[in-house]
Amino acid sequence: MNDIVPTNVLAKQGVAAVGGIAGGIGLMILGGLPSLFGIIAGGVVGLIGLGAMGSHDPADKRAGLIALVAGGLTILSKVGIFSGLASGFLGLATVGLFGMGVWNAFKFYKGLKSRA
Repeated sequence: MNDIVPTNVLAKQGVAAVGGIAGGIGLMILGGLPSLFGIIAGGVVGLIGLGAMGSHDPADKRAGLIALVAGGLTILSKVGIFSGLASGFLGLATVGLFGMGVWNAFKFYKGLKSRA
């Protein structure tokens, strides 16, 4: 028997799905930028993440940390002696975020079906 999924759980799953898929696509775009544009974009993403780290909400801090790390990995993947390692981590993060988004979208869809 399917239990009805509460609205707050369903909303969290939907937000996590959209955030994960959008984050994965964003990291794919950041990883594909040419060197100079990648460094600039990585710096901007890192600064936005650093700004979000100052929030009092734990969810904002988590998102800020993810953005800060993504910006740092983008910069490191374009320059430096660790560019190969950073590119690998950036690709792994891309797959991870996209996979998490798809998984949450699947759970969101199942939760919607339980409410119908």
